[in-house]
Amino acid sequence: MKSERPRQLSTAEERRETVLRTAIGAFAARGYWGTTTTEVAKAAGISQAYVYRLFPNKELLFTAVVEHCFVRVRSSLEQAAADARGGSAEVVLAAMGDAYAQLISNNDLMLIQLHAQAAAVSEPAVRETVRQGYARLVEYVRGASGGTERQVQEFFATGMLCHLIVSMGADEVDAPWTRTLAAGITHY
Repeated sequence: MKSERPRQLSTAEERRETVLRTAIGAFAARGYWGTTTTEVAKAAGISQAYVYRLFPNKELLFTAVVEHCFVRVRSSLEQAAADARGGSAEVVLAAMGDAYAQLISNNDLMLIQLHAQAAAVSEPAVRETVRQGYARLVEYVRGASGGTERQVQEFFATGMLCHLIVSMGADEVDAPWTRTLAAGITHY
């Protein structure tokens, strides 16, 4: 009987993963328009030509980064739903919300989401990637939580509010308006 060994990534797959991880940091720091493939290649320790072999243009590289981030969010939500202490929609949504708050404490992930939403306004391929990513997440959250339309909407609205609170450092300002926005919102 053969022993099963873990699948080994090919050199091209390893490089692709390296470029994706590197590109997350680069795009998080400077956004879609401010990041060049030259910067990504240099940070990944490979040539720009090799980046283009893996991703034929910057748009495809950025949309791959955005898709990768959606996969990370989904994975985090799945784990939270599996670990939830109870099966009611409220309990599952709260567990997923806490997991998401922890996940976006990694500013790179949150910044990719914000940059993707900004780029989606004028870049059709990015818009479609963001739409598809949210479509899959909304359907996952709906199915995993069993929540109502309103509960699922509030879950995503709270997530967007978390982005706002974290991105502007509202926790650093003690004022009535920041207390209003952050009331009941956990962030890490």
